[in-house]
Amino acid sequence: MIYKYILPVAAVAGLIALSACAPSAPSSSGSSGSSSSSSMLTISISSDIDDYNPLIGISATDRWINDLMYPTLMGMNSTGSLTPEVATQWGYTSPTQGYFDVRTGMKWSDGVALTADDVAWELNAILKYQPPGIITGFVGDLKDAVAVSPTKVELNLTHPDSTLIPEVGFWMPIIPEHIWDKVGNIGKYVPNKNWVSAGPYRMVSAVPGQAYTLTRVSPYPWAPGGKPTFSTIIFKVYPNVNTELLALRSGAVDVVADSVPPSEVSVLQKTSGVKVQLVPGLGYEFLTYNVTKPGLNNVLVREALAHAVDDATLRQVVLDGQGVSAGSVPIAPVLKQWVDPSISEYSFDPALSRKLLEQAGYKANSSGMFPLSFNVIYSLQDAVTSEVVTLLKSEAAEAGITLNLQGLSQNTFLAQSAAGNFDIYAGQFLIENNPVVGMQLAFEPKGVNNFTFDTNNQLMSYIDGAVSSDNAAQEVSLIHQAAALIHSQVYDNVLFMQNPAVAYSSKCSGWEVEPSELLSIISPESLANAKCSS
Repeated sequence: MIYKYILPVAAVAGLIALSACAPSAPSSSGSSGSSSSSSMLTISISSDIDDYNPLIGISATDRWINDLMYPTLMGMNSTGSLTPEVATQWGYTSPTQGYFDVRTGMKWSDGVALTADDVAWELNAILKYQPPGIITGFVGDLKDAVAVSPTKVELNLTHPDSTLIPEVGFWMPIIPEHIWDKVGNIGKYVPNKNWVSAGPYRMVSAVPGQAYTLTRVSPYPWAPGGKPTFSTIIFKVYPNVNTELLALRSGAVDVVADSVPPSEVSVLQKTSGVKVQLVPGLGYEFLTYNVTKPGLNNVLVREALAHAVDDATLRQVVLDGQGVSAGSVPIAPVLKQWVDPSISEYSFDPALSRKLLEQAGYKANSSGMFPLSFNVIYSLQDAVTSEVVTLLKSEAAEAGITLNLQGLSQNTFLAQSAAGNFDIYAGQFLIENNPVVGMQLAFEPKGVNNFTFDTNNQLMSYIDGAVSSDNAAQEVSLIHQAAALIHSQVYDNVLFMQNPAVAYSSKCSGWEVEPSELLSIISPESLANAKCSS
């Protein structure tokens, strides 16, 4: 699970945030310019690589480029279901033992075979060195990993944990044991040259502020005939998404990796030579109410606040219709197996809000305002949330509630969030790929993103039961019950799930669309199969 504009205080979650880096636009020399043949693809990005170590890299650029070299055990299809990648099968043989069956025939670009030994060694090295990245947070219940054959890894758990296998499978980039076992602490190693890849491409040049160049690796199992269609992929760095879009319009790049601002989607859809692809979202815009604060410790007040929000208008005004309802709960609609259709979003009803506040014992003054004033914190670097809270302020006033907006620098926002120095928290989660993990982080007493600061024992029993369950149907049922309780207690108010948009040249086709801004059409399988005409 990846978060946008949220830096958890533990290593369990990673951050994909807008980079403060604003490099100058690339020069017109060298490899710049539109691909003149189908052998090259040029992709624009708006930030440099933060970390060449795939275990701890946390920016979008880190993921996009490192994922092309370090494959994962599982992928994800357009419906949000996990799919075989390096692992052909996976699961649990008992509540405290899991396994991965590893694909045969895969090799690192230096000719060494990729086997179960790589996977088992890496998991044990993560346990030993605790690198500060996403994966470390998912292996808390892992005792050890053993390669029982070249194609099978067994994982021994200290406690039942239904999330460990799918989360490790989806998030852990596989690294080559024959290179990394010589570096000592894998969390401190920086592989910034002589890259070795088991993905469709291998980086051969990195010029921060300018470009990152990768060349084709074959055979790659998910490419046509085992051979990726482009011989070269170049990621070119631009100052921001606006300059990226200018480069696309001019033909200087073939694809814009960063999500297109909602206000630009309709414009680009009418632009000759450009196509726009909407990608199913796994992220959401949400409000969290700090129940330790006066007023917000009353569920009637939280209900009143929820019914004071016009979600449909927010989706139309802020996203230009590029968003969908999530029933006001933190589960992405694309994850259909987890969605309870009986839970619907809070209705926009200012009159009901007023009645609820009166039931809570508050009386409006002659101006129709109740003696309730709440501080709303948000990151000024988050353009979507900045626009959302402005509308929320006027909508709340219609219900007689005063909201004081506090836009903060990102670092200050993160610090104030962790300290609980707010009434209402407004922000985004970028990827919620597993609701069990998401609910653990957001509602467990020590959850790194528990911004309600509440402890609900019934809710904990649902979530803990889902974590320890070895029955998929029971796991889903418990999450449905947890979602219903979150909805009734109004801990979170998920305003919408955003379906990000990606733009590319109309000369290009064959993309494999995967959910979220992180995968989009920039995933390894997609780039290995796409093609562009001359």
